[in-house]
Amino acid sequence: MKVNGQHFRAIWMEKEIVCMIEQNKLPFEFEVHRCKTLDETCFAIKTMITRGAGSIGAAGGYGMLQTIYSSDQNNLLNNLHKAKQKIDSTRPTAVNLSYATNRVLQAAKVSRDFAISEAFAVGDECAEHGRLIGVHGNELIKNGANIETHCNAGWLALVDYGSALAPIYEAFNSGKNIFVYVDETRPRSQGARLTAWELNQHGVPHAIIPDNAGAHYMSQKKIDLMIVGADRIAANGDTANKIGTLEKAIAAKYYNIPFYVAAPTSTIDLNTSDGNLIQIEERGEEEVTFFTGLNNNSELTEIQIASPGSKALNPAFDVTPANLITGIITEKGIIKPSLESIKKLF
Repeated sequence: MKVNGQHFRAIWMEKEIVCMIEQNKLPFEFEVHRCKTLDETCFAIKTMITRGAGSIGAAGGYGMLQTIYSSDQNNLLNNLHKAKQKIDSTRPTAVNLSYATNRVLQAAKVSRDFAISEAFAVGDECAEHGRLIGVHGNELIKNGANIETHCNAGWLALVDYGSALAPIYEAFNSGKNIFVYVDETRPRSQGARLTAWELNQHGVPHAIIPDNAGAHYMSQKKIDLMIVGADRIAANGDTANKIGTLEKAIAAKYYNIPFYVAAPTSTIDLNTSDGNLIQIEERGEEEVTFFTGLNNNSELTEIQIASPGSKALNPAFDVTPANLITGIITEKGIIKPSLESIKKLF
């Protein structure tokens, strides 16, 4: 995707340095963050400098690559095992991390060069899968459609193109008249800050809405379909995505609005039979009680927005049961959220 006319990916390598768009400072500041070591890359994943299933998967692959570059052949596999454990623990819900690290580790058992090529392939394939998700998902979008989305599942989250936003970009680029309702997505406001910024950059008509306004617009027949991303899809189609997704799926079911999940097949975890087994990441309460924005001097400032002394709970994700999902848009096509369909896909 382009920022001010220049093409960027969300994350890439420059020699032995992992480079990524600093998503915590968007949309107010556009900055490239550089990680010189594996520890710095892990910190960037943990603190959401880079985020989104595909992009952190690429970060995991690149972190393994940093380990390869800093290891000799005698200690390569041992160091990669340790690096994998460190990387996988940064964001436990997103399966793309373990997918990437395991892929590089297994390749290293064949050869060092194969492991290097696999580390790069994780990011390249993610971008291509985003493009294909856009092609398949565009088939669902009619001219004049109003689409709601939750969190950020655009190019920032999937290296390039995106997952949930890829069909929207493809529809817009093909000349369809569309409008996007952007859930703000508290507590980190990835919709209001990141999705809205992406759509602004691309010129897609949209409006930011409060998280609790989705059902209202559905009841007013303002929403034709909803598309969200995913951080882990269980073998039966149950899907973990940003907190708040479940309640939108429930509302969409009530108002008979198609609800689609868009994700590459690397987000599907065949080893997790259903959503009850997905580990839900619990993040710090400061994300709920504090907020960062621009002050009157156009400086990024953190302010407290909640009752001082009150505790806050902050689950990063919830699980939407497969029976609330109309279909899953993958790079291989659109499938039903069922064990049979998912097994056939693989």
